[in-house]
Amino acid sequence: MLNRRQALATLLAGPLGVAGVTAQPAFPSRPLRMIVGYTAGGAVDLIARSIAQQLQPSLGQPVMVENRPGAGTNVAVRALIEGPADGHTLMLAANALAANVTLYQPAPYNLSRDVTPIALVGRVPVVLAVAATSPVGNLQQFIAAAKANPPVSYGSPGNGSTPHLAIELFERVAGIKFTHVPYKGGSQAITDVLGGHVQAVAVNALEVQPHVRSGKLRVLAVMTPQRAGIFPEVPTVAESGFPGFEASVWYGVIAPAGLPQPIATRLHAEVQKALASDDVRQRLSSAGGEVLPGSPAQFTKLLQDESARYARLIREAQIKPD
Repeated sequence: MLNRRQALATLLAGPLGVAGVTAQPAFPSRPLRMIVGYTAGGAVDLIARSIAQQLQPSLGQPVMVENRPGAGTNVAVRALIEGPADGHTLMLAANALAANVTLYQPAPYNLSRDVTPIALVGRVPVVLAVAATSPVGNLQQFIAAAKANPPVSYGSPGNGSTPHLAIELFERVAGIKFTHVPYKGGSQAITDVLGGHVQAVAVNALEVQPHVRSGKLRVLAVMTPQRAGIFPEVPTVAESGFPGFEASVWYGVIAPAGLPQPIATRLHAEVQKALASDDVRQRLSSAGGEVLPGSPAQFTKLLQDESARYARLIREAQIKPD
């Protein structure tokens, strides 16, 4: 016969006790998806696929990249924040995440309320480039030309794009005004620079790389703090007479708000392992960028700072989305 203590132990080991122990399901319990707010083949997509590939072995589940372009990445963010906050839905975000809360009105989301920052990933420089046939050889000459013979025009991937906002910031630092010509993508802007329809183009380094290699484009300056590995001979904006200036494309992994802390901690650690891999580092390097690891707190601070910086700029310049 069971004594009292044995009976109590048997009861606790029964359905009620087991339910208390197994209330939190194991993570991950099914395939993950990493949402990208851009079409396949671009820099963000390629980096997301590299990270996803590195995450799969240690997580023990497939990580599928899902392209959800539209509305300046707002379609992708909406798909993320409407998904379950269980760690199985992630997004590789870029600067638009911080800019769009002001660029689009009413604000499509609230960063502090709707998003859990997981990990910074890396950054790629915004570059200013001209056709190789242009008489302009450096950033100072470009500024001089804009002052002597206005208007000087530049193309970008669109109103409110990171390159557009980078040049708007630079105009304020340099005390100069260029004429902005928005396009539906960086490739169209590059085509018009090569055709002589605009005098310069502002895009990320990856997009101009093949045209620089073929001798069709010349990069005047990169906007990261250090020179880009793929353009080691090109000075930074800071080196060109504007100390402290920086405007780069950054990437980071985010999840919906309300993510349980143990899962957030696990995902952060797994992303850090992925960033240490040669494949991810080489992928970022081939895009002209570098790995930029950081804690969730540092990523949160970056989002706060970037949101405030973009908010001031967008309001002062009265920038509207395409």
